[in-house]
Amino acid sequence: MIGRLAGTLLEKNPPQVVLDVHGVGYEVDVPMSTFYNLPHVGEKVVLFTHQAIREDAHLLFGFGNAAERAVFRQLIKITGVGARMALSILSGMTIADLAQAITLQDSGRLVKVPGIGKKTAERLLLELKGKLADATGVSLHAAVDDARQDIANALIALGYNEKESAAAMKQL
Repeated sequence: MIGRLAGTLLEKNPPQVVLDVHGVGYEVDVPMSTFYNLPHVGEKVVLFTHQAIREDAHLLFGFGNAAERAVFRQLIKITGVGARMALSILSGMTIADLAQAITLQDSGRLVKVPGIGKKTAERLLLELKGKLADATGVSLHAAVDDARQDIANALIALGYNEKESAAAMKQL
């Protein structure tokens, strides 16, 4: 398996890049989150990769960090979620957003990603519950705490005092 590539960036055509590694050009599909963080063409780049070998193709998927690759691998284990859909999910939301959606069981956030329907979103929530933190090290409790803090700050910004905001948070 090809787990990591380090070389010169030859081409950038979303969502695919071509990476020259000692004279061999590797075509690598990347999520848009990784694509936007790539250096300019001609510069050095390192990508964590996942290689998929099918009957009709050998495919490489690249990621800017190991956590993104780990989430991708968790996503493709889910029935009905292929590599393209997993890339779409990682392109449409950050790992922290995905972790928060799973913690809060918020299918609405997942449905906003192109290609994700209500049934797929519910399957993702069910099958990823408790697995994402193990794969990425992202604390799901921290994501919930961040969401609660955001809600409390929004209530205060709307004119409620801290006591009223705390009372409303207890009802959630």
